[in-house]
Amino acid sequence: MARPKSKSASKSKSKSASAGKPKASSRPSGDAAVLARIADALERLAPRQTAASDLAKTDAFVWHPAGHLVPVPHVNRVDMSLLKGIDRVRDTLVENTERFAKGLPSNNALLWGARGMGKSSLVKASHAAVNAAYAKGSKSGPLKLVEIHREDIESLPNLMAITRGSPYRFIVFCDDLSFDNDDTSYKSLKAVLEGGIEGRPDNVIFYATSNRRHLMSRDMIENERSTAINPGETVEEKVSLSDRFGLWLGFHRCSQDEFLAMVDSYVAHYKIKVDADELRREALEWATTRGSRSGRVAWQFIQELAGRLGVVLKD
Repeated sequence: MARPKSKSASKSKSKSASAGKPKASSRPSGDAAVLARIADALERLAPRQTAASDLAKTDAFVWHPAGHLVPVPHVNRVDMSLLKGIDRVRDTLVENTERFAKGLPSNNALLWGARGMGKSSLVKASHAAVNAAYAKGSKSGPLKLVEIHREDIESLPNLMAITRGSPYRFIVFCDDLSFDNDDTSYKSLKAVLEGGIEGRPDNVIFYATSNRRHLMSRDMIENERSTAINPGETVEEKVSLSDRFGLWLGFHRCSQDEFLAMVDSYVAHYKIKVDADELRREALEWATTRGSRSGRVAWQFIQELAGRLGVVLKD
């Protein structure tokens, strides 16, 4: 008579049977894994939208070409009262910025000319002055200053995609903007400023500084004129970029009196105690050794003077 199988024997048999079957893998199949990696790569390439709460934290940002805005808690700026010898262009830029802050028609601005004469300082000072006087009490809130580096110009359309849907108003600022012979990124800037289907958003204005009036060297323009099949058309394409700026603000080398006025304003602002005749003599000697008179040279002299006298430069 056959004995009934014990429970332990039946369990061991079922275990051995299941052991022969392949286990179902918990990992996705090969195709699914490939698709997941592609989705992750596209996610990294897509511009990361900056939340409105992030924009509210500060008034200045640096654009990162990966697709986000990096906050700048403290902007390296000079007080408007310390900018000497540029009264006309100062008033023009401040008035244009005020109109923009109020939602009125305003122009993109190109600040061009002599180095060290306060082009970038004026942009940053105008932003601070208009925010203090007008923008912070407006419906759209304070103006946001966004610096984009020259080498990141091609990512400008991505920046416009973020600013277009924002309730804030933006000054997009590019310092020392210029283009070389083989550089075609200026076409991206042309399309954004004017000429593209979407165009420049109403809440964005573009300020740029450059040592070149047409943003390209004279040698580059002359080379195009001499080698192109139709020289006129080729040159027109390249210099038409500067035409996208409604304001051309020229900065020229300062006179000796203007240079000394810059030095005097710094000395008064930072309360540096020094004999007036000695200050004049040393300032002129400093400018002579540098071979230039400008706001930058005046500031460098003040740093030397303050360091020598043990004065800490605090705003």
